[in-house]
Amino acid sequence: MSNSDFDLTGQTALITGAGRGIGLATARRLAAAGADVIIAEYIVENGERAAAEIEGMGRKSLFIKVDVRHSDSVNRMAEAALGAFSQIDILVCNAGIAQAVKAEECSDEDWLNMMAVNLNGVFWCCRAIGRHMLERGSGAIVNTASMSGMISNTPQPQSHYNAAKAGVILLTKSLAGEWAGRGLRVNCVSPGYIGTDMTAEGMSNTDWYPKWLSMTPQGKVGAPEDVAAAIYYLASPAAKFTTGSNLVVDGGYTSW
Repeated sequence: MSNSDFDLTGQTALITGAGRGIGLATARRLAAAGADVIIAEYIVENGERAAAEIEGMGRKSLFIKVDVRHSDSVNRMAEAALGAFSQIDILVCNAGIAQAVKAEECSDEDWLNMMAVNLNGVFWCCRAIGRHMLERGSGAIVNTASMSGMISNTPQPQSHYNAAKAGVILLTKSLAGEWAGRGLRVNCVSPGYIGTDMTAEGMSNTDWYPKWLSMTPQGKVGAPEDVAAAIYYLASPAAKFTTGSNLVVDGGYTSW
């Protein structure tokens, strides 16, 4: 393995949910490695700010507004991205939401919205960009799953979130098997508790947060950059023989 295995010069990455948190940290990491980065984001202000930051790093960038819940929005995103950059080498499906609600109180809307963003959205993006990658015969896809797709979190109730993330893990493995012989690699990362805007509410909860830390062998939450580093590896040529894998970044939470 050499430094060139981590060089992304000349490649273009598209990252959903790239306006903040893990997505933004990943955009920065891939740009630092030489990639141009397309920022696909629902919140316009966040997306525009992220794209400007990437351009400030000397890389090409573009903000595209997308609502991953809807396949037509994802298809328009893919069309705009390919119209501007001609090819997509790396796809990071990172857009996601979280919600704590007791199963018996989970409404149809709660369930369907969780699946629409966290599972359907991943498939819509993999399908739209995957078609382009299959035509070219190459590409790397990294999906953001969660340790919650492997275990049932406590003390917060989030059965619908856990189910969606479990679906992302198996979807990743399924796509990897289908597409490996056609030049594509598909992997996912499973973060544990990471300090982001999405987990801020839980970290301020005096019942939840001490429990999270006590159940994590390293005794702390991770940083978005910790997950971005894992995504970077899976997206890079260094992982050329890695597909269908779920790389867990959880401070040891799932080891107990």
